[in-house]
Amino acid sequence: MTNFLLGALAAAISVVLCAGPSVARDTGPVTNLPLPRFVSMKASEGNVRRGPSLTHRIDWVFKHRDMPLQVTAEHGHWRRVQDREGQGGWIHYSLLSGVRTVIVEHDMVSLRMRPDPDAPVAAALERGVIARLGKCGPEWCQLRSSGYRGWAPKSRLWGVAPDEIRE
Repeated sequence: MTNFLLGALAAAISVVLCAGPSVARDTGPVTNLPLPRFVSMKASEGNVRRGPSLTHRIDWVFKHRDMPLQVTAEHGHWRRVQDREGQGGWIHYSLLSGVRTVIVEHDMVSLRMRPDPDAPVAAALERGVIARLGKCGPEWCQLRSSGYRGWAPKSRLWGVAPDEIRE
């Protein structure tokens, strides 16, 4: 009986060690990419459905090209997405792009020449402006919008994770 218990204990420990530490982020069953993750609208208009097929009712129509969205689930050719207000549903993957964009969350965010609060201001971005996302450090992200380039505080943007670093 003791050998049986020791064998069972050894097997349980082996399973735990082989499984490794738990991962904070899940990956999508279709793409094997992290979930959640940010993408953008490739199309200028996209139907957002209640479920992952054409037979499901359309709940929303996203109407802004380059709008950042967060992918929270995958099913075949469908991605469950949400916008910055938490609204969303299922959208066909062909309407989405891996090009990263962000939405400015606060009014008149200064776009600075360097990731430094004392750096010269290149432009000021109004709330709701969509900008292309470049490099990101712990606190600042490089953006491009309407011909302007510069750095903005990550905390004033939606479409980039607070702990995300981009090279």
